[in-house]
Amino acid sequence: MIATQLAVASSTPESGKPLLSVRDLKAHFPIRRGLLQRTVGYVKAVDGVSFDVMPGECVGLVGESGCGKTTVGRTLLRLIEPTGGSCHFGGVDVFTAGGRVMQSLRQQMQIIFQDPAGSLNPRMRIASIIGEPMIVHGLVKDRNEVRTRVEETLERCGMPRAAADRYPHEFSGGQRQRIGIARALALNPRFIVCDEPTSALDVSIQAQILNLLTDLQRDFKLSYLFISHDMAVIQHMCARIAVMYKGKIVEEGTRDQIIGAAQHKYTQSLLSAVPETDPRRKRTRVVFEGGAM
Repeated sequence: MIATQLAVASSTPESGKPLLSVRDLKAHFPIRRGLLQRTVGYVKAVDGVSFDVMPGECVGLVGESGCGKTTVGRTLLRLIEPTGGSCHFGGVDVFTAGGRVMQSLRQQMQIIFQDPAGSLNPRMRIASIIGEPMIVHGLVKDRNEVRTRVEETLERCGMPRAAADRYPHEFSGGQRQRIGIARALALNPRFIVCDEPTSALDVSIQAQILNLLTDLQRDFKLSYLFISHDMAVIQHMCARIAVMYKGKIVEEGTRDQIIGAAQHKYTQSLLSAVPETDPRRKRTRVVFEGGAM
């Protein structure tokens, strides 16, 4: 196991090279009809997506609901098997990896789910939810070390150490999301898919979670793929933005390029939908009819 982890770590990109490189990613789902459930077509949830994530970078993937954002994130981690394309993490092909290599990759690539309630096992105490991955990956020696690591991780994510002995239903939505972040952080990953981590939370709590994610990225030198439909959140978090529509990336660039000088009308439509904080200022609403790419 240790040798495998070292093999993956040794292929880490040098400075200036991507940590994660995705090329022509496809995820198609069959449409079945009739008594025999024959395949009559495919839903092309992701259809030829390519992008890079540099070490320590937060890349935003933004688009309307149903455009394929979440499918991209889950396919990269092989929670959904890809139909085509390639994904390399630290020089290792994620889609062909198996056995111990894949286990080592799973330690380094984590996800924060959108629904903080549905992503936590209601029958497990928080200590088990966060501690079990540490045991599976052999990062701890005994129960005392598990407990210490769990409490330290909870504290780093803004939760009291005593939370380890409680169940998920005993916490608010914001606290559950902090626990979900602690679980993702427990394995000391290098890359985290943030799948709309604030969309199910109150606005006041959203800011706290975003600030926590920013602090963790800085302190642990994490790389994020930040998925959201909210342009204001993406603008706050991400240095580079990719805009997704109907399974494809229609525009990509730096934050200034996308926010200040968007070229695609779909991107302009998303930006015009962001609420204006100053009631005296009026923003022209851009309507995207769809169809044109």
